[in-house]
Amino acid sequence: MPRKYFRKYLPDHETVRGHRHLRLFAPLLRHPNLWHLNRHSVAGGVAVGLFGALIPGPLQMLTAAILAIVFRFNLPVALATTLLSNPFTWPAIVVAAYAIGAFVTGERMNEVQPFEFDWLHGDWGQLPPKMMDWFMGMGETFLIGLLILAVLLAALGYGAVQLGWRLYLLAYLRRRKRREP
Repeated sequence: MPRKYFRKYLPDHETVRGHRHLRLFAPLLRHPNLWHLNRHSVAGGVAVGLFGALIPGPLQMLTAAILAIVFRFNLPVALATTLLSNPFTWPAIVVAAYAIGAFVTGERMNEVQPFEFDWLHGDWGQLPPKMMDWFMGMGETFLIGLLILAVLLAALGYGAVQLGWRLYLLAYLRRRKRREP
């Protein structure tokens, strides 16, 4: 893969370890796979990032970071991949997770109730409890579907990166062989 291109945008691991808020975690951030761009580390980073992206609430990047550190996958890739889940993609993720959960549990897929909140004049302190009530209203069907979707996306992401990296490498080797006299 074009490592030089990505290295321009990724922070140096010494800079991250030396950051004043992260000095406490410096011993955990020493493993080279957390920073190197190799096929297995990047594929694992994508997988844990996609898994973490489907955690409801503000714990997505924290989950991806913990999983990347535990399994020694590329940390910046894992954190960047969590951005798959955003306000534009989250409604589709919720509907897909609920549909998968309904299919697996054998439940009749009920109509998902719209989220009710007065965005202009509402009490913003009540937003998190209202969101939790809305999620709990979908119940275990949604949570089961979300877990299955997270595992499925993680596996597909891992496989896609492995396959893409391999295809890129084969194409590079073919081009290099054609250039040689």
